[in-house]
Amino acid sequence: MHHENMKVWVVPCLVLAAVWTKWAVGLGSYSGQGTPPMYGDYEAQRHWMELTIHLPIRQWYTYDLQYWGLDYPPLTAYVSWFCGIFGSWINSSWFALDDSRGIETPGSKVFMRVSVLALDALIYIPALIMFTRVWQGSRSSRRQELALAGLLFQPALIIIDSGHFQYNSVMLGLTLLAANFFALERDLLGAVCFVLSLGFKQMALYYAPAIGGYLLAKCLYLGHTAGSRLFVRLALVTIASFILLFLPFLPPLAPISSILHPVTRIFPFNRGLFEDKVANFWCATNVVLKWRFWASQGFLVKLSAALTAFGFLPAVVTLLYSGYKFQVTTPSDDIKAKPVQPTPLLPLLPYALLTSSLSFFLFSFQVHEKTILVPLLPMTLLLSGSSPEEQTFQLGMLMNNVAVFSMWPLLKRDGLGVQYVALLILWNRLVGYNPFDLSKRSLLRLLSVAIYSACLALHIAELAFSPPARLPDIFPVLNVLVSTPVFALVWLWSIKRGVEVSWALGGLGSRSSNNTSAKKPTPFPSDGRRDLSPGSADGDIRVDAVQSLRAAGMRTMSLGVAQGRRRKVRSGSVDIH
Repeated sequence: MHHENMKVWVVPCLVLAAVWTKWAVGLGSYSGQGTPPMYGDYEAQRHWMELTIHLPIRQWYTYDLQYWGLDYPPLTAYVSWFCGIFGSWINSSWFALDDSRGIETPGSKVFMRVSVLALDALIYIPALIMFTRVWQGSRSSRRQELALAGLLFQPALIIIDSGHFQYNSVMLGLTLLAANFFALERDLLGAVCFVLSLGFKQMALYYAPAIGGYLLAKCLYLGHTAGSRLFVRLALVTIASFILLFLPFLPPLAPISSILHPVTRIFPFNRGLFEDKVANFWCATNVVLKWRFWASQGFLVKLSAALTAFGFLPAVVTLLYSGYKFQVTTPSDDIKAKPVQPTPLLPLLPYALLTSSLSFFLFSFQVHEKTILVPLLPMTLLLSGSSPEEQTFQLGMLMNNVAVFSMWPLLKRDGLGVQYVALLILWNRLVGYNPFDLSKRSLLRLLSVAIYSACLALHIAELAFSPPARLPDIFPVLNVLVSTPVFALVWLWSIKRGVEVSWALGGLGSRSSNNTSAKKPTPFPSDGRRDLSPGSADGDIRVDAVQSLRAAGMRTMSLGVAQGRRRKVRSGSVDIH
């Protein structure tokens, strides 16, 4: 299309192709199809539309909790109410209170599938397009479009939202919008978007330490006066946003005790350590340690909280320490007079999001296999800005492919085997990745091929043999044992990369006297990047160091970086000069 002067049609065609692919996936089965009496996630989402349009708000979180009681935050309930009102206008029988339970008419299924696509198109897709414009502003339009294609066709999200049936793209899209606004120095708008993400699904808490750490580090970076001002504004906006979300459950609209109804449903500590076979620390180690037999529920809650905090602490500490080291020493009036530039802490945010979300996935309480979608977002964003020879790309592809594999027991139960294979092949071909390619050997490449071979062997064994009667869950357990080390490896890598990027930007070096002169952040620094001088007097780039690295054959250009060529880029990009 670029050669035919049809550049303006590339993005619309990519979006239409992605929507068509999601619709095609939706033609298959879904969670709980034809399996009474509880059915599955599809029925849960439909039932929430049913109860929100027929019952007073105070009863939303208390009505017949044994049959898919509402257990998501209020924004999900409000969206369910809107969808239910719209669907009832088309056909009221789809959402008749109690009488519509388990309804699976063709018309109702079409409506539910369209609701997923509509919310995806309203929130998630625009957030992805905005990401490629804001975070990748110095790249050519063709490379931005290639990055967008890889993000749009991410197989894990498509097969869960459009196949299994959920609305994860809303939560992920709101979080991505928050990151986009942070990159544009619209911190208050970013805070509102993240509160909305938390208000839609509590799994957005996986990002909270990284988002909170980044904003606190930003306050430290701005200095005492401007930083305190920003802190107060962020606190007021965040509190006001939460109050608005929970307003129907607060006085004077409801008794003060009403707030406990959504809170106790949102945080279900009484459900157990994990459900099904999820590829995290608890399920993997449970093969040997059998946690539930010797540890009490209270002890496991405390232990999981401690391990989760230990897991995300390095990312938060790196952000805060870097904010202190970058701290602006010029008067606040001078800062206001200068053009708005992205915070030098911004390159640390994707790695912090990855570290934080993976620590929750690996160590927190009550994790589902589908929540791997949360850490997949920052990893896929990092992947979109890397080249095939980089470690980021290799690890990103490995994590994405293994993440889909880790959900195979769930997808098999849903009857989504064809979609599972088709989406993996499509996405790997689209990004030009061959899982079994050994033309360029490295330790990571050899490890990746070994893992892919184990995944393939497990699939073949599952097709060829039935599990023994004594070990009915042998194949899901082996799936967990193959997948969990990969996620643990990426978690450790994200911590390492966060420290490396902070050091390269100067955040872990000696404190500079004036960091505002030329701090121009690199959103996703490439592996081995050393073109930012750690501990230099004014934070400028050492051009001689860059040239020496290039002479040594190292890659110094990466996503959003235009410094090497001193190229001007359009306003609105993270890479503003």
